[in-house]
Amino acid sequence: MADILLSNTYFLRFDPKQESNMTPYPPLATLYAASVLRDEGMDVALFDTQFAEGAEDAFPQIKAHAGKLFMIVDDGFNYLTKMCLVNMREACFTMIRYAKEQGCTVAVSSSDATDHMDAYLQEGADYIIVGEAEQTIRELVVCLDAKQPTDGVSGLACSANGGMHKTLPRQVLTHLDSLPQPAWDLIDIQAYRSRWMQKHGYFSLNVATTRGCPFKCNWCAKPIYGNRYNAHSAHYIMDQIELHVKQHGATHIWFCDDIFGLKPGWIHAFREEAERRQLVFRFKIQCRADLLLNENNIADLAAAGCDEIWIGAESGSQMILDAMDKGTTIEQIRESTMLMKKHGIKPCFFLQFGYPGETRKEIRETIDLVTGLLPFDIGISVSYPLPGTVFYDRVQAGLKQKTNWTDSDELAMMFAGTYSPEYYKKLHRYVHRRFRKAQGAWYLKQVFKGEPTDLRRIMLWPYYAVRVMVDDQLVSD
Repeated sequence: MADILLSNTYFLRFDPKQESNMTPYPPLATLYAASVLRDEGMDVALFDTQFAEGAEDAFPQIKAHAGKLFMIVDDGFNYLTKMCLVNMREACFTMIRYAKEQGCTVAVSSSDATDHMDAYLQEGADYIIVGEAEQTIRELVVCLDAKQPTDGVSGLACSANGGMHKTLPRQVLTHLDSLPQPAWDLIDIQAYRSRWMQKHGYFSLNVATTRGCPFKCNWCAKPIYGNRYNAHSAHYIMDQIELHVKQHGATHIWFCDDIFGLKPGWIHAFREEAERRQLVFRFKIQCRADLLLNENNIADLAAAGCDEIWIGAESGSQMILDAMDKGTTIEQIRESTMLMKKHGIKPCFFLQFGYPGETRKEIRETIDLVTGLLPFDIGISVSYPLPGTVFYDRVQAGLKQKTNWTDSDELAMMFAGTYSPEYYKKLHRYVHRRFRKAQGAWYLKQVFKGEPTDLRRIMLWPYYAVRVMVDDQLVSD
């Protein structure tokens, strides 16, 4: 059967912030594609770019597959690939060009390729996979192997007659358990484990329990899995976790779903499955404030080992949340945060600054929300317009020439915002300092109460207190 080389295009080295954080996760979507192809009896190899120095590291394997099929399948479950970073795009183009020099047929599945099909086809890609990849890839490979036309394969874009030809849209996969388990054996697990252990003292692996998100936040791009929601069974997921815990040595799981546990009864079934198998692990999830108001669900998550929950708080201003079509309220953020803390789960907030209409008043409201609720951690970004979103259409007239960040720490404003790009850079640092100052003060109070505390946060409190005083003018009118 077909001899296929799979790869991805996330190079940790090209993203300095993430390289410093050192929380690498294998390319899950790539491993699903590999398992589907192997399930068809196809010979599959994988070049994982995560720890590569650059695109050139892939050249020997590409050359070894000269004249055959080279497929780039990025991990659409990982938010870092959804950001469509320029460094990764350029590396991908380099791999495509070299593969074409070697006579390969090249297919690409990624958020960025979906958003910029023309650019990828011009660089030499023969096919762009549009939407969910597995079934399209399987049918494409069968057609190519049999030297049959690919017009009947849904979910493809290719060059034709000086333009672009698209086949019919691919229907989404609703029965996710029909997929074989990801091909974890193709990954150098030890390379991931050693880096996690050296930096953090534990090993974390990634699992996706669902695909898609049914909510309509108008800045959120969903080029691969779309505005829907389908879930694996708890049994299927626990099979994967059991492999990670017992064979791969993982003690922590990152559930990379956009929304974890939306399906009624799923969280309880997940807890029961973990208890039945006597699996012990910690995990973190992403969810919404309005979905975390059911205390039974919070109790089940805590009992199953949930350590952190990241919610898209985004803003402390209800006006901004409504403008984003977020569908949540400030009160729901407060209530869910209190429930998580009550059950020993660490609440963490994603925050977003620079959304149109936001002034210093709304910025102060966000800072007040954070310092008042004191989540365990925060992640800060600026509003980032991606093609295919309502937000992108709204700000398109004000878009600058640069349309993507070079790396995940760039935080450049891509459109004409209320304040200058330099202001938002300073604001990013200021909010982190205000947050750490408030955290340090809280931990200091715990000392006097005889409660467990964090000495490192207390020791850093004077530093943050001084820096905050210097920068307070950032949020004053």
